[in-house]
Amino acid sequence: MTIRRYKSADCVVLAKLFYDTVHAVNVHDYTEEQLNAWASGTVDLSQWDSSLSRHFSLVAEENGIIIGFGDIDESGYLDRLFVHKDYQRRGIASALCDALERAYPVDKISAHASITAKPFFLSRGYELIKEQQVCRAGVLLTNFVMEKQL
Repeated sequence: MTIRRYKSADCVVLAKLFYDTVHAVNVHDYTEEQLNAWASGTVDLSQWDSSLSRHFSLVAEENGIIIGFGDIDESGYLDRLFVHKDYQRRGIASALCDALERAYPVDKISAHASITAKPFFLSRGYELIKEQQVCRAGVLLTNFVMEKQL
């Protein structure tokens, strides 16, 4: 596995990876309606590219296949962290997270973790700050505000 910086040419592949991963990996924690609201299959590619380009964004590859990605902003907010549905539990999220957590000289990293991702972040030393409901396309989803002191 190699980890490299994001390129605009990656955006379409990342959007598909996001959709496929949400619908396969989070299926036991969210309803179909919630999954469709969270990942509808149509993201604004221009907006995603702009956000990923502004943030410190990384892509994990294996044999030329993008198998994961993540990004963090300069405040220490870890925005996205997704691993391809067929490459789960291989240390990819940990490797991406290790690099993202070192990206900026901040005192803490924060994330809004899904029900599915909450145990991953707890295992990395993140503390649960609060549970919250977020609205996506008129549908409420539960996630967790989590922080890690550095």
